[in-house]
Amino acid sequence: RLYPKRSIRGVTMGDKEMSTNAVSLAGEIFSPLEFSHEIYGEGFYVFHIKVPRLSEYNDILPVTVSERLIVGMDLKPGDMIKITGQLRSYNKYVNEGNRLILTVFVQDIFLCEKDENIKNPNQIVLDGYICKPPVYRSTPFGREITDILLAVNRPYNKSDYIPCIAWGRNARYSEKLKVGDHIKIWGRIQSREYQKKISEEKTVTKVAYEVSISKMEVYENENNRQKNQ
Repeated sequence: RLYPKRSIRGVTMGDKEMSTNAVSLAGEIFSPLEFSHEIYGEGFYVFHIKVPRLSEYNDILPVTVSERLIVGMDLKPGDMIKITGQLRSYNKYVNEGNRLILTVFVQDIFLCEKDENIKNPNQIVLDGYICKPPVYRSTPFGREITDILLAVNRPYNKSDYIPCIAWGRNARYSEKLKVGDHIKIWGRIQSREYQKKISEEKTVTKVAYEVSISKMEVYENENNRQKNQ
């Protein structure tokens, strides 16, 4: 059975850009498509995709797609899709402050069977530069974690700032990395709920998005440290 596919390869992204920021997801549309914004006459819609993990947990991830990619597709919650694109960030002004917003910006999208066996439904590759000092910590259960903020360049002098988490051996290694170091990482995008205290009596549940790193390479002789010291 054939399914509709939409692609704007070569229009929105070049091969070099894709090599530094490439996302591949497969899962179920979790929320209805809603109109978001328009740029130069091109409309964009947003929705969430539910992507399964190896455990019973699912990651609920935000997606942005051009209207040009979904003409005639009639996408709705419950539909199974595959998408490729990039993980992008932008600043949103919220409550007198800036908040970093992440979204998967779609390049290709197509429908698939609900029972289709997909071995790796959540993959991301990023190639960029560390832009804040890594923060090493341990969880209450003793797991070692290092938080990394990675700046990934894209055309027109723009960059995406992607929060990443390294675990175990990678956490211990990346703790020693410096601002300006050039690294490449492989992993998955995850959603994580946390509690934020609003007042002494009130807390609210928030959702954070980050990249969980499974593999990391450091370009020892290609970094911008000197510019940052």
